[in-house]
Amino acid sequence: MQSKSSPSIPDFSIQGSLGRRGFLRYSLGSFAMVSTGSILGGCGGSDPLQSYRIDTTVVPTTERMVSFPYNLQGLAANEIDKVAKYDDFGYGAWTFAAGLPIVPRLDLMPGGYSNPTPTRRQKLARFFTFSDIHITDKEAPNQLLLLQEFERYAVNNTSIYSPVMMYTTQVLDAAMQTMNALHRKNPFDFALSLGDTCNSTSYNELRWYIDVIDGKVIRPSSGAHLGADSIDYQKPYQAVGLDKSIPWYQTMGNHDHFMIGSFPVDADPSLGFRESYVADTVWAVADMLKPNAGTFPVLFNMQDFKAVPRYHMGVMDGSSPWGSVIHTGLSTSPKFAGGAPKVAADPDRRSLLRTEWIQEFFKTSTGPVGHGFHLVDKSAPTGFACYSFMPKADVPLKVIVLDDTQSENDGSKDIHGHGYLDAVRWAWLKAELAAGQAANQLMVIAAHIPIGVAAVGTEMEWWLNDVHMASATAAQPQWWQSEPPVAPEHRNATTLTELVETLQNTPNLIAWLAGHRHFNTVKAFPSPDAAQPEKGFWQVETSSLRDFPQQLRTFEIYLNSDYSISVVTVNVDTAVAPGTPAATSRKYAVAVQQIVQNDLRVNAPNAATMTNSGVTLPLPTIDPTRPQAGDAGTQAGLVPDPSIQFTDLKNQGVPYNASYNAELFKPLSPAMVAALKARFPA
Repeated sequence: MQSKSSPSIPDFSIQGSLGRRGFLRYSLGSFAMVSTGSILGGCGGSDPLQSYRIDTTVVPTTERMVSFPYNLQGLAANEIDKVAKYDDFGYGAWTFAAGLPIVPRLDLMPGGYSNPTPTRRQKLARFFTFSDIHITDKEAPNQLLLLQEFERYAVNNTSIYSPVMMYTTQVLDAAMQTMNALHRKNPFDFALSLGDTCNSTSYNELRWYIDVIDGKVIRPSSGAHLGADSIDYQKPYQAVGLDKSIPWYQTMGNHDHFMIGSFPVDADPSLGFRESYVADTVWAVADMLKPNAGTFPVLFNMQDFKAVPRYHMGVMDGSSPWGSVIHTGLSTSPKFAGGAPKVAADPDRRSLLRTEWIQEFFKTSTGPVGHGFHLVDKSAPTGFACYSFMPKADVPLKVIVLDDTQSENDGSKDIHGHGYLDAVRWAWLKAELAAGQAANQLMVIAAHIPIGVAAVGTEMEWWLNDVHMASATAAQPQWWQSEPPVAPEHRNATTLTELVETLQNTPNLIAWLAGHRHFNTVKAFPSPDAAQPEKGFWQVETSSLRDFPQQLRTFEIYLNSDYSISVVTVNVDTAVAPGTPAATSRKYAVAVQQIVQNDLRVNAPNAATMTNSGVTLPLPTIDPTRPQAGDAGTQAGLVPDPSIQFTDLKNQGVPYNASYNAELFKPLSPAMVAALKARFPA
């Protein structure tokens, strides 16, 4: 089959009522479910629900890696919805290959450092991170599924549509069981969730997330609960959950309080966002991801939801084994002459306010109750989601959990995926860093959004309050120029340059941990002063648990014999068992990566300026730790980040991997060395 060279808008007028895909009769090889009985109020007996157990072999990626062919042909990037055709072209088949080595990283160590493998004297902490779970109500009436098919700015965005959306709860349960098995071999002190628990702020999405970790009965469907008695991803099941001896702490992500991770639900009531969650019709909106013509950086405007033409964006059909996308097309199509397509409304789809999202973490059977939010300063503003904790009373290590997502009140109409700290959060972070430094505490920051790795001008970089847009000329009027200025209390309180300088002036900071980009990148932020190498710190990203490579990360922090610090960080694949829904999810995640081939190892360029039609836009948030370039409008002006490295395993049977295992060395200040010598003498 010849793959399409470029996506185009389909002819909706000739499509049938079943939507965009045909599908073959198919039986998934999942474990059989017994009668739900009285648990869900249906007919039948009262036998317990099936639990989906994981593979009996549970090992990290240091021992084996998922491997698959990477240059298959057959489907274009805008055809990942054709799940029934995956087997025809070999998509999704995978095997195990060689393990991924642990790479020693000495980027922060002083020149001439000659002890790359010191004796690990004391283990300070062992924990794991998981991120971007994106528990998804795939039957919700207010999604943007159709855009992945024809919008060129969305075709590679598998957050909008991917067949793995069918199995998000089952993958999370398999991941928790995987970490339970590793915990039995070598106990974890705690776990960190780095945000994006939900896909679109819904109550049912968040409850599924918490209830899976708590090990409760999960009914992973909504509305009419189609397919709940016959379709594997729709069947109720008993989650195993996380071992209750592992305390876990939560970070807020942009998808946790913005619609589809991008737009404040109540910023403009005329858009009807909040009502769309509990509606009984599939919403019809414009292609708002079509960017404003002639702008750079690319900007999107939520007001464009109201433009024309409008499209019914579709839902996933829970009665289809393929999760077929139905109810799509131009709103003016003859097939919608009788009105908007209907769905069964569900009040549990309601969108949560930031405060409501936080409160749900107090309704849990795993610990600690509140999962960190019980530690938030009681005098902090409503919805404040920052706190810190000491994992072990006898170890001077502090974890600072930072909400660095944008504010609902920042005035921006663009996609809300940027890094951001308002004045209150910025003051809080500086106080936490200063207090930890004064108390001779080592520190780790856990935040959703990473810093200094996203390309300038993307919706993932550090937000600039749109101040760099002010240089647009009168001859190039843009939509943001007519917007009222953002109130001072809602502006981003710091540039990336100032933030990095503050972090570097906190020499006890070991690392910034983040999710958000669905990457496994490790980046060094070296000291600006060679005489004080302890000012450097690391950043470690954890990839998405939903999309390929569907991994978690373990961390072991050691005090070395020379009183340096080692952070050994290793990716972990979920140990899926053949025939389970989680195994089907891995197949689909691999298939989507084979088709779309998103680069999950991006080394974003750094540049001092960006240009648009001769207009120079000053960018004060460039990464000050990286080499600077001149005009990024030319390819010659793009400077890659030399600290971002990857492991090439092509010669070991892994043609493509998006993982990275490393031992990250960090020097300490004389004061911190003295404090640790007193606490842990030789």
